[in-house]
Amino acid sequence: MAYNVYGIDLGTNNIKIYSKNDDKILVEKNMIAIENKNTVFAYGDSAFDMYEKAPGNITVTYPLSHGVIADIKNMETLVKFFISDFQDGSLKPSEFIIAVPTDVTEVEKRAFYDLIKDAGVKAKKIMVVEKAVADGLGMGIDVKTSQGVIVVNVGYETTEISILSLGGIVLSRLIKVGGAKFDEAIRNAVRKEFSLIIGGKTAENIKMTIPELDKAGNGAIVYGRDIVTGLPVEREIPTKLVISSLEEHFHTIVDNVKVILERTPPELGADIYRNGIYLTGGASQVAHLAERLHEGTGLKVNACENPLTSVAIGLAKIINEDNYKSVAYAIEGMSK
Repeated sequence: MAYNVYGIDLGTNNIKIYSKNDDKILVEKNMIAIENKNTVFAYGDSAFDMYEKAPGNITVTYPLSHGVIADIKNMETLVKFFISDFQDGSLKPSEFIIAVPTDVTEVEKRAFYDLIKDAGVKAKKIMVVEKAVADGLGMGIDVKTSQGVIVVNVGYETTEISILSLGGIVLSRLIKVGGAKFDEAIRNAVRKEFSLIIGGKTAENIKMTIPELDKAGNGAIVYGRDIVTGLPVEREIPTKLVISSLEEHFHTIVDNVKVILERTPPELGADIYRNGIYLTGGASQVAHLAERLHEGTGLKVNACENPLTSVAIGLAKIINEDNYKSVAYAIEGMSK
């Protein structure tokens, strides 16, 4: 019997699932809305629509925190719902490959495996692959050669910096800076400068539209609550204020990239100098981050075309191309 194979990239903000049979990637918000503490009210994008708007009896949460599973019960529920959606509500035995961060403990890695095993999705086989390796494949890098490559994945709550060579990871560093910190910095700057409280969704929207606003020479129109009057108001936020509020976090990412480069063996360093930095992840497209990386390291920056789904695209290659199947593995002590 030929089983379907799924590749799963659990992101803190978005879940990405590749289905071999459908040959498509599902991208949904990694959120769940629970009504009265035990009933699933909504999940995915529809749960995100309720975020910051739900009444007291509906709790809208992210089951992942800083790249690792914080709420395994709700995460299992989400995985089951999403896989069920692929299979039109009738769960069939399938194989799974799941991307895991490198710089986490063995217990945290095991949690990713247990999640699939216990989610009730009829998993016949579960393999794991290092997230950065899948990322490299998703960006068109042949990760199995001896060529050294640096991949910087800027996610929602974390940034993972990895040096790849020969299908494995030579060095890796996970830092707690990402899109959520960018949003928080924007909210704080707007509050300080305009005495205006804005929501997380508004801050995220500002962050994503900076390039277009910069081009047009316009500020960002936002709606929020005036701290002084307590009333809802509209304000125009200059893009300069937004960009300056993000600089501190950009510097943190650049400094950590430099730390990894300083620890890189010279031969791999020579490869990296020739190839440059590969930048990906959902929050990597924020304006001026690539420029700051180039200025801080002197290396060219290769921005990914599909930063949100690069890991899922890499998982698809592992599933479909025999040459890359060997980069997926079963964690020791786990049944194949």
